Amino acid sequence: MGGEVDKPEMPETPDNAANGAMSEDDEVDEGGENGVVAADGNGDVSQAKKKKKKRKKKKSGASAGMEAAGGAVVQNGKLVQTDPPTIPVRAWYPDGVFPVAETHPYTNSEFNVKRESSEECRERERIQEDLYNSVRHAAEVHRRVRAYMKDYIKPGVKLIDMCERLENASRALIAENGLECGIAFPTGCSLNHVAAHYTPNAGDNTVLGKDDVMKVDFGVHINGRIIDSAWTVAFNEKYDPLLLAVKEATNKGLSEAGIDARLGEIGAAIQEVMESHEIELNGKVYPIRAIQNLNGHSIGPYQIHAGKTVPIVRGGNATKMEEGEFYAIETFGSTGRAHVIEDLECSHYMKNFDVGRVPLRMARSKQLLATIEKNFGTLAFCRRYLDRLGETKYLMALKNLCDVGIVDSYPPLCDIRGSYTAQYEHTFVLRPTCKEILSRGDDY
Repeated sequence: MGGEVDKPEMPETPDNAANGAMSEDDEVDEGGENGVVAADGNGDVSQAKKKKKKRKKKKSGASAGMEAAGGAVVQNGKLVQTDPPTIPVRAWYPDGVFPVAETHPYTNSEFNVKRESSEECRERERIQEDLYNSVRHAAEVHRRVRAYMKDYIKPGVKLIDMCERLENASRALIAENGLECGIAFPTGCSLNHVAAHYTPNAGDNTVLGKDDVMKVDFGVHINGRIIDSAWTVAFNEKYDPLLLAVKEATNKGLSEAGIDARLGEIGAAIQEVMESHEIELNGKVYPIRAIQNLNGHSIGPYQIHAGKTVPIVRGGNATKMEEGEFYAIETFGSTGRAHVIEDLECSHYMKNFDVGRVPLRMARSKQLLATIEKNFGTLAFCRRYLDRLGETKYLMALKNLCDVGIVDSYPPLCDIRGSYTAQYEHTFVLRPTCKEILSRGDDY
C-alpha cells in the first residue's frame, strides 16, 4: 500500500452467453400424448385440436459451443468470465492448486546456493505449502483484476468510478468473505506529484487526464496474507523514461533481495539504477531521483507494514532479510525534490496493529470502532468503505479514534507541485529453497 514513509492479469477476455431464443417458425405439438385436447365442459371431446408451441432454435454465431455452468459460461469446453466479473478465480482451479508466477534461486552465499537441493529446506517448504497456495490464489486474483481494468483506465474516466469498478472486481474474483478474504487496502490512484495514499472520498470528481501520471496501487488477501502490487499509468509517451527508470529499479531490488541480504545494500542498488536515468520535459532535462523517505516493507498476517523497511536509497541499514519473510519491494522515482510530505484531504486509515485497550468516552467512537474491527480488523480502509457499510456522520468519531492512537491516518504523500512521480511494486516470499515473486505478471 503506497510506501512506508519516514516521518521527521485477466488472461481471457470476458464473454457473455447469449440465451437461445425461440424461433417463430419452429413448432412442436402440445396437449395430450397425441396432441388431442378435450374442450367440452361435460367431458365430451368436441373436436381434436393440435396446439403449437415454439421451439428453441439452434445456437449459432457468438453462442455456438456455449452453455451455462452453475452461473458461469462455458465456451468450447472452456470457462469464460463475465463482464463485469462475477465468477471467482477459484472456479478456474477446481483442484485448488494455484499457479506459481516466478521463482529465482538464491545466489548470495555458498549455503544459499545449496538450498534448492537441501532435503531439509524442501521439507520445511512442504510444511508451508498451504500458505504458499493461499498467497498464490490472492496473486492470481490481482493479476486478473488488473488485466480486466487495463482497457477501462483511460483519459476521461472519473477516478472514483475507476476505483469502485476495480474494487468490485476484486471482491467478486476473490469471493469476498469478511476478514477471511477480500480487499487488503484502498485502491491508490495518486496523480502526478502525489506519490501515494490518495484515493477519492465521496464527492471527489477528479477525472484522469491524458497528460497525467497515475500510480495504481491495490491489494487483496486470503486469510490475512496480502498481495501488495502497483504500477504506473501514463498515456503520453514523453513520460516513458520515468516509468522505465522506476520499473528497472524495482526489478533490481527484486534481484538483490534474498535470505541474508542486507536491506541497506538493496536500497543502494535500487538508487544506483534509478538515478542512472533522466527525462526531458518541455525542453528541460530532469534527473530521475529515488524518493528518499519512501520504502518497501515486510508484510505480516493482516499487517501491511510488518516492521522491516526496504529503503530505495543508500544508507547504513545492516538488517538482513530472513527465511520465510514476505516483502513488498516498491520504488518511487521523481522529477522533483524526491522527498514527500503529507498533504491534501486524508482518505486512508488503519487500526494500529499494536494498540492495546484504550478507553473511549464518545459512544459514537465506540460504535465506529466496532464497525472497523468487524469489517477491517487491522487492514487499511478508506472513507468510501465506511460509506458503503452505511456509516454516516462519522468524521468526528474517526478523528477521535485517531487522536487517541487507536486508528492511524495516512494522508496523501506529495512531492512539489509540478513534478511527476512513478511507482512499481511486487510482493515476494523468501521460501526455504528459492525466492518466489508472487505478483509477477505479463504486464509488469
